[in-house]
Amino acid sequence: MNNTIFINRNRGLWSSLWKRILVILAVFGPATITAMADNDAGGVATYSIAGAKLGYPILFLLPVITLLLALTQEMGMRLTVITRRGLADLIRERYGVRASVFMFGTLLIANLGTLITELSAVKTTSGMFGIPSVPAVIVVVIIAFVLITRGNYKMTQSIMLVACLFFLVYIFSAVKARPDWNLALSNLAYPHGVEFTPLYMKDYLIIGMGVLGTTITPWGQFFISSFAYDKKIEKGKVGLSQLETYWGAFLTDFFSFFMIVATAATLFVNHVVLDSGERAALAIAPFAGKIASQMFAIGILNAGFMGLVIVSLSTAYAFAEFFGLSGSLDDSFKKSKTFYILYIAQLLIATLFVLLTNVSLFQVALVTQIINAIGLPLVFYFLIKLTSDRDLMGEFVNNAFQKNFASISSVVIVLASAFTIVAVFLKL
Repeated sequence: MNNTIFINRNRGLWSSLWKRILVILAVFGPATITAMADNDAGGVATYSIAGAKLGYPILFLLPVITLLLALTQEMGMRLTVITRRGLADLIRERYGVRASVFMFGTLLIANLGTLITELSAVKTTSGMFGIPSVPAVIVVVIIAFVLITRGNYKMTQSIMLVACLFFLVYIFSAVKARPDWNLALSNLAYPHGVEFTPLYMKDYLIIGMGVLGTTITPWGQFFISSFAYDKKIEKGKVGLSQLETYWGAFLTDFFSFFMIVATAATLFVNHVVLDSGERAALAIAPFAGKIASQMFAIGILNAGFMGLVIVSLSTAYAFAEFFGLSGSLDDSFKKSKTFYILYIAQLLIATLFVLLTNVSLFQVALVTQIINAIGLPLVFYFLIKLTSDRDLMGEFVNNAFQKNFASISSVVIVLASAFTIVAVFLKL
C-alpha cells in the first residue's frame, strides 16, 4: 500500500515537472536565438579586435552592455506578447509611412553590410580547414536558402538553438590561451592594467562603440519582436518570456567574455596586430595551440551561418511589418511571397559581393557595427515610447528604471556616436 502511494506521488511529481518543462519550452527560443545571433561573424571579429588591441580593460563595458541588452530586448518581447503586434508594425501604425521607410532603409543598408561580413568570414576561415572558399560560401548560402524556404518555424528554431551550442568552443580557446583570470575578472569591475594614453582612449571609444553595435543591434530589436510574434506566445506566458530575455542577454556576453579573453591573453600581451576575426583564429595558434585555433575558427564559421540566416530573416520580417504584408515561416511561399523573395535577394546580393570583390572583413564589420550603434537611439526611442504607453501596454507598461536607464543610455550613445563619426571619418 505504502509502495503504491510512493509510486503515485513520484508519478505526480514527474508529471508536474514535465508540464512545467513543456510550458518553458513553449516560450523558449526567440530571446536566446536573437541574443546569441548578436555574436555573429562580425561580432567575433569586433570582439577579437577589441581584445587584441585593447586587452582586458574592454571587458569593463560588458556588464553595462549586458544590462542594456536585457532591458531593451525584454521591452521588445513584452511589447509583442502583450499587443500581439511586431515592433515594426506598431511603428508604422503610430508614426506613419515616412518613419517606416526611413527605418527600413537604414536597417536594410546595415543588414546587408552584416551579411557581407558573415559570408566574408566563411570565405576566409574555410581555408583553415582546406576547404576551397568559393564552394564553402555557396554551400552555406544554399543551406540557408533551403532551411527557410523548405522548412518552418519549429525547424528553424531547433537548428538555431543547436547552433548556439557551438559557442562553447570559445571557452576552450580562452582556457588554452592561459590568461590572467584575476586581471580579466577584475576588469569587469573597473578598467586597469594598461597605460591609458590619449591614443588608447580614442581607440577604446571607437572600438567600444563597435562592441556596443555588435551586441545590441537595431536588427536584433526588430527580430526578437517578429520572431516572438511568429512563435505565437500567449499573453499569460509573458513572465517566462521575460526571464528568457535575461538569460539570453547573459549568455551572449558570457561567450563574448571568452572571445575577448582568448585574444587579449595571446595577441594583446604579445603585441600582435590584428585586422579581422578570422585572422585571430590563425594568430592565436602560436600562443594557445593549433586545437584552440581550430576551435576558434569553427566558432566563426558557425557564427557566420547563424548570422546569415537570422539577419536576413530580420530584414524580411521588418519589411513585411513596416508595409503591412504577410510574413511568417509557417506561411507558404505563395502566401508570403514578398517575405521569401526579400530573404533570397539578400543572400544573392551578399554572395555576389563577397565572391566578386576582395572585401575587408575588418572594415565592413567595424563600419557596420558603428552604423548599428548610431541607429540604436532612434530604435530605442520608438521602443521606449511604445512600451511606456499605458493605453497600449496596460499593467505591463515600463517601470521607471527601465524607461530611465534606456533613455540615459540612448543619450550617451548619441554623444559617443558623434565623437566616433568625427574620429573615424575625419581621422582626428
